[in-house]
Amino acid sequence: MDSKFLPFVLLFLLLLLSFSIISAAIPVPEAVIFGQHLTSEPTTTNDFPPSTFSEVMKPIQLPNTKACSTLLLQHDFGNSYGSPPASVQYTRPSNCSSTDFTKIVLEWNATCKGRQLSRIIGIWLSGAELFRSYTAQPRARGIVWTVKKDITRYYSLLMSNKTQTLAVYLGNKVDNHTNGVYHVNVSIHYYPPEKKTKTNTKTTTLHVNSDHVFKEWADLIIPISQNLPPLNDALWLKIYYSNDVKTKQFAIPPNVYRVVLEVYVSVDEADQLWPKNFPNDYLSANNLTGYPGNGPFREVVVSLDGKIVGAVWPFTIVSTGAINPFLWRPISGIRAFDLPSYDIEITPLLGSLLNGKLHDIAFSVTNAFNVWLIDANLHVWLDAKSEKTKGMLLNQTISPLHNSVNSNFTGFVGTFVTSVQRSIKSTGWVETSFGKVVTESTQDFNLSNIMVMGHEGGAQTVNQQLSLTTVWIPRCSGQ
Repeated sequence: MDSKFLPFVLLFLLLLLSFSIISAAIPVPEAVIFGQHLTSEPTTTNDFPPSTFSEVMKPIQLPNTKACSTLLLQHDFGNSYGSPPASVQYTRPSNCSSTDFTKIVLEWNATCKGRQLSRIIGIWLSGAELFRSYTAQPRARGIVWTVKKDITRYYSLLMSNKTQTLAVYLGNKVDNHTNGVYHVNVSIHYYPPEKKTKTNTKTTTLHVNSDHVFKEWADLIIPISQNLPPLNDALWLKIYYSNDVKTKQFAIPPNVYRVVLEVYVSVDEADQLWPKNFPNDYLSANNLTGYPGNGPFREVVVSLDGKIVGAVWPFTIVSTGAINPFLWRPISGIRAFDLPSYDIEITPLLGSLLNGKLHDIAFSVTNAFNVWLIDANLHVWLDAKSEKTKGMLLNQTISPLHNSVNSNFTGFVGTFVTSVQRSIKSTGWVETSFGKVVTESTQDFNLSNIMVMGHEGGAQTVNQQLSLTTVWIPRCSGQ
């Protein structure tokens, strides 16, 4: 598992282990325990300043230079649900002293006052998603929060000479019960380098061939999302149930030598906290309705032209309105203000993509309930010294999904142990101007979920452990 997620996982497990609801002889209704909650506070005057909310995050490492900053969008999101995203024209900065930047940071700043649910946010540039987040849940006296995200990996897109569309979606509803309007500013800060080096050619050396280097950031980013316009919604694809499959088509240039698929995932409604979902046999035996089932395991499956190429087992994000909003004041849940994305290395399969034809990329979610919000960015590296590269898949091993569920219960009381494993491994080569590169990509997943129902179904304890190992190994054979 990536070490950067370890403290997040430990804290989340602590929350799950310590969270217990006691009730009378039947399980507490799902909406009462885990759904979004509105808090009631006395009305207040303007004498009190708004509360500042934040998320504990690792600071962005910035160069010791002065940023050139641009306010891109100011917008008030009131009754915005089911409406087109707020949008503005984007062009690369022309008023900065430098034309080269070593770090680019997106800043989200918002205020809200009153009562409102936590809403999902998305920001896209030319259809490529840059940022996904939950809103903070406001108070009567008002709140303000700021999120900063390093978006340097989108350098080629941000520095394009074309005029592009920046789209921001926050689906909000205002009525007699939820009257909070979100007032939003979106800015980008461009940091020039401390010395004269080009960031977009920052490199990592292939040790087997000191004559060539891989650029850190892709030369091209292809969006895998809905088209804008026309669209009265966000750009993500919506998956409502386990048999639902969403597909988009794409094509790549002929001189590609590396491709990485970056996947954004978030969940709304029934599956918002899926690790505590009950097994179906428990619900059926106790004649329980209105509870999301299908057990605690979910997997986003990514297919290319009908064949599995990778998977995402997403980190569970607790929104600021879930469980108990007072838990997330003033510090939000882990990654609630900056949802992670997930990379899948599909370079070994380049041989089947370099034919100039359209290809299908598809997403599905194992055991899904509504609603999963998914889109992706295809990061593409180009061989500037070659008009055409070629490749071949040498080997691919995809283990079947091993899903074991052991249910031991009587009535509303019992223990449920779920164990799941998956392994996906691909090896292929691509012929480039700097030689033949053999690439090996591996994903190994393991999940253990122990759910205990006690107190006649009124107490639920969940202990879940999820580990992921990803490996990308390029080997260059030279000219």
